[in-house]
Amino acid sequence: MDDLEKAILISFDEYGTVNPQLKSQAVAFCQQIKDNPLICSICVERLCYSKLVQVHFWCLQCLHEVLGAKYSSMSPDQKAFVRKSLFSMACFEGIDDNNSIRLLDGPAYIKNKLAQVLTTLIYYEYPGVWSSVFLDFLPNLSRGAVVIDMFCRLLNSLDDELISLDYPRTPEETSVAARVKDAMRQQCISQIVRAWYDIVSMSRNSHPEICASVLDTMRRYISWIDIGLIVNDTFLRLLFELILVDGGLDQLRGAAASCVLAVVSKRMEPHLKLNLIKSLQISRVFVLLGEDKDSELVANVAALLTGYATEVLECYKRLNAEDKGTSLDLLNEVLPSVFYVMQNCEIDTTFSIVQFLSGYVATMKSLSPLRETQLHHVGQILDVIRIQIQFDPVYRDNLDVLDKIGKEEEDRMMEFRKDLITLFRSVGRVAPDVTQMYIRNSLISSVAAPPERNAEEVEAALFLFHAFGESLSDEALRTGNGLLKELVPMLLSSRFPCHSNRLVALIYLDTITRYAKFVQENNQYIPLVLAAFLDERGIHHPNVNVSRRASYLFMRVVKLLKAKLVPFIETILQSLQDTIAQFTRTHCVENDLLVAENGSHIFEAIGLLIGMEDVPVEKQTDFLSSLLSPLCQQIEALLANAKVQNPEESPAKLWNIQQIIMAINALSKGFSERLVTASRPAIGLMFKKTLDVLLQILIIFPKIESLRYKVTSFVHRMVDTLGASVFPYLPKALEQLLVESEPKELVNFLVLMNQLMCKFRTAVQDIMEEVYPVIAGRIFNILPRDGFPSGPGSNTEEIRELQELQRTVYTFLHVIATHDLSAVFLAPKSRGYLDPMMQLLLHTSCHHKDTLIRKACVQIITRLIKDWCSKRFGEEKVPGFQIFVIEAFATNCCLYSVLDKSFDFRDANTLVLLGEIVVAQKVMYEKFGNDFLTHLVSKGFPAAHCPQALAEQYCQKIQGDIKSLKSFYQLFIENLRQEQNGSLVFR
Repeated sequence: MDDLEKAILISFDEYGTVNPQLKSQAVAFCQQIKDNPLICSICVERLCYSKLVQVHFWCLQCLHEVLGAKYSSMSPDQKAFVRKSLFSMACFEGIDDNNSIRLLDGPAYIKNKLAQVLTTLIYYEYPGVWSSVFLDFLPNLSRGAVVIDMFCRLLNSLDDELISLDYPRTPEETSVAARVKDAMRQQCISQIVRAWYDIVSMSRNSHPEICASVLDTMRRYISWIDIGLIVNDTFLRLLFELILVDGGLDQLRGAAASCVLAVVSKRMEPHLKLNLIKSLQISRVFVLLGEDKDSELVANVAALLTGYATEVLECYKRLNAEDKGTSLDLLNEVLPSVFYVMQNCEIDTTFSIVQFLSGYVATMKSLSPLRETQLHHVGQILDVIRIQIQFDPVYRDNLDVLDKIGKEEEDRMMEFRKDLITLFRSVGRVAPDVTQMYIRNSLISSVAAPPERNAEEVEAALFLFHAFGESLSDEALRTGNGLLKELVPMLLSSRFPCHSNRLVALIYLDTITRYAKFVQENNQYIPLVLAAFLDERGIHHPNVNVSRRASYLFMRVVKLLKAKLVPFIETILQSLQDTIAQFTRTHCVENDLLVAENGSHIFEAIGLLIGMEDVPVEKQTDFLSSLLSPLCQQIEALLANAKVQNPEESPAKLWNIQQIIMAINALSKGFSERLVTASRPAIGLMFKKTLDVLLQILIIFPKIESLRYKVTSFVHRMVDTLGASVFPYLPKALEQLLVESEPKELVNFLVLMNQLMCKFRTAVQDIMEEVYPVIAGRIFNILPRDGFPSGPGSNTEEIRELQELQRTVYTFLHVIATHDLSAVFLAPKSRGYLDPMMQLLLHTSCHHKDTLIRKACVQIITRLIKDWCSKRFGEEKVPGFQIFVIEAFATNCCLYSVLDKSFDFRDANTLVLLGEIVVAQKVMYEKFGNDFLTHLVSKGFPAAHCPQALAEQYCQKIQGDIKSLKSFYQLFIENLRQEQNGSLVFR
């Protein structure tokens, strides 16, 4: 073994047994050899005499790379040498009879790599240089199976690397592919087809595997060769003989079926296609579906029938009325087999069949009313859909407890169902009566099933009923069109033997919710709805996932039926008593937050029920007190204990507090501001006392972020519920919430302040004058003055939090300015922050990357101009503000920033910003008159190289209406950009 062979073996080591440094040296040595001018000769010699397959592979890979990269620079002799040597190897010839190695005796990957190298030669040389490659190969096929196999590998490689349209191709590759195909059609394809026929017909019994390979290669070429070479009595007869022969090799029979599918799928005129399809007499193969459904043959036959049916359907769509009848007859003939395939074959085939059936159902819309045959087919389609959407019973336990395997299976099945449910809805639209009757029979069958009945079948029947409701209008749901008047009551009163199954219980509840609008119009069924949600089928289901989901769905149903549930409130509360207690007593772990959030829906449902004005005031008070009092007492007890304990040592207690806050928050959603402040103030007083209790949490646990977030959320809720009567509680709440200065905390606080200002406007001015200086001080300390870093490593959690805080700050300032609260900026405690705030607004309005934030800043400054620039008794309300606006804002933001090329007029948001900038100029002109115009014309315009005539036009336009000013200003800026010609860049 010489050094090159050793180096190749070392470089191919995959087990880590070779020293990394030695392996690196071996790779470098091999690369050095590749650069040798005689590399082609070195590789051919090793291919002929080395016994190591690693060396064979390396040499073939090396030749492949050299031909691809250096073919144009190789000499004619080198090319001829490589061509002759490789062709000899492919034809099983050796250099001499005694010593030379024959590559075709090697493993498959060596033969595939040889085929790939030959394909590269064909790419460059056929037909111009090496026109005889295929014709030269054909006589060598008589050498036997090994050469036939190599010829198939070559043709397959040519298809993979160059011809097939299944892979993206460059324009050059497309051009070369066309050249090769044209030359083959003209020169040799008929001889190749003849060779295929001879091999298959003569060797089908002696070498069925090689015949299968030949047919698999032929299948690839049928799409572009002359179809007459295959579609003739001789070849078609052979293919069908192979398919139908009993006891033959499944691989060979399946390959023949795939060839017939390629014939069926070949593009041609619909009349010709229909004649071809009729001539095939495809019904001959239907019987084969009865063989072993897991066999390769049945999979290929299934694909053939699917493709056949698809092509017949295409003919039906494209042909005239006279020929449509023939297509329809052929469809009716093949459809039962297609339905069988869908129920019994592999999933890959099923997907293509779903697409076919969707097309079939769509075409049936034109056959109105449907004929008996089509109605029968609709029933069969519904059958196969129901069977296909069923879960595999093997996963029943996994799905019920929803472990990792169950979750994966549920996700997979939900994704798989999407196309089938789309098909189901299409069937429901084309044949609604048939679909409803099918659902009815499925439900009756499920209800009457014995206890051992398949839970998967029941779930599928309910799933179809649920899906059917998605396509119905609100009117149809309310009135109960068709069989719904029978189906919905049947559903509500049903108790399935397998109701303990999680999937069955969930789809049952979802389906009731889907059809709740029917109950809204048919009040007699309300007790049935309540029973379904309140007994062991719903909220009291033994599976916690079902009971939590039932709580959420019950809340949705209560929202819909609210006013009609008043007579049932006491019954409902009685049924939920244990659930309410369990929810607030449960010691959950923190990763069960989602479960806790879902559980709070039960309190929201109760709040919606007892919060109605239809409930008598005495009862309402009793109901609310019976819920709030124990919850508040639990909070007080937990807080009292927390004073003598380290809160970090009692996560369960912290969790309980969170649960209770969520419950109270959800409960309060059912009470309107008008009810608790005007018509029934005693209710409002109960919520105020609750707020007082919950605010103590901020004092006892000032640094527990989750609790602060929950209390802040409740304060938000109380602002909406209690209205202005919440004011006495705000100072204490805001003082505690301002304790923390972390960006996330500040964001939450600013959102609360925005809510207060939007709701109460100037009524919160005193509060704002106290709070704003503290907020401003924090903001200017936290936010970076030079912007945020960019580039690698800048997308950290800390940076994202700061960016979120910055966005919220601009919203906060915007709310202050636009809700008549700009005086807050001028309060004695706030004056010190006025200049930095104005500089921040100016810089942002000119330079921020987010156009919407720039727009907000322009709007803020415009509003401040309106508020602060009305002179009375010759004094400025805010000394120096007018000069700042005219000299800094008007020129830098309204002129220079717009002139910058980054200000893109093609962007919709940028045009909105431009509109606000124009409005700002109009306001400045109205407030400052000639002071504004004089400075802009004498200082701003000259710096922008503005011609005198254009400046005069501006002065005229700004005195007119705002609409024409906006249209003018964009043209004005575009003209200035041309005038400055890149000589000035405004920053």
